[in-house]
Amino acid sequence: MGIGGGIFLVAIGAILAFAVRANFSWLDVHVVGWILMLSGATVLALTVWFWQQRRVRHHLTLVEETQLMHHPTGPVPPEPPDAELPAGPQG
Repeated sequence: MGIGGGIFLVAIGAILAFAVRANFSWLDVHVVGWILMLSGATVLALTVWFWQQRRVRHHLTLVEETQLMHHPTGPVPPEPPDAELPAGPQG
């Protein structure tokens, strides 16, 4: 419903509670107005609360750490592959 719906409910409720002078035997217009104002205020509060929840972001910082191993006697030559490589083109 959002902020617009909440303000609309508060406005209609205020009109019914304070401006309308109607008497119905089966309906109390003033009580209906107060109920609409309370529900509009609840909608406004919930909307603001949900917006605050969405605004809070948890930033995750990913740090990649690489450690190089040094051989104590000096550089180590790369190991040959386990499989034999196919022969090049026969010319």
